[in-house]
Amino acid sequence: MRILGIDCGTEKTGFGVIQSDGRTHRLVEAGVIRTNPKDAMSHRLLIIGSGLRQVFLKHQPESAAIEEVFYATNVKTTLKLSHVRGVAMFLVAEAGIPLGEYSPLEVKTNVVGYGRAEKKQVQLMVQSLLGLDEIIASEDASDAVAVAICHATHESTRVRVGAK
Repeated sequence: MRILGIDCGTEKTGFGVIQSDGRTHRLVEAGVIRTNPKDAMSHRLLIIGSGLRQVFLKHQPESAAIEEVFYATNVKTTLKLSHVRGVAMFLVAEAGIPLGEYSPLEVKTNVVGYGRAEKKQVQLMVQSLLGLDEIIASEDASDAVAVAICHATHESTRVRVGAK
């Protein structure tokens, strides 16, 4: 199954596309869609949406996964992040593919084995799980790949136990 993982951010939205059978994973592409913090939020959302749409068109994922909202202490930050998630969720729905949503704790526990893992630990485990020669340099892209891996293992387990 081809899975798109998305790590939402207003300045940097990470994406990662993997091919997975639930146990072994292969990296297809990982990257970051960058916006200028000086631009209006509407323009930044347009850039993020256009970038994600290109990823959808290029890779034709069969499923997608996204992190649940991280409740920041700053309400404005949480609201901005929610706008980006809305754009990403809209594009997943538009593509007509299933969407998995996972908390950061769930992703880290699934990928690293420890829910409070640091970003560097996530990068190293993503590298190891994918058999890459080097870590994925961007933390945002690496986090997106981790979300995709988490989704792949959850879906594989769901299918094995026959759950809906």
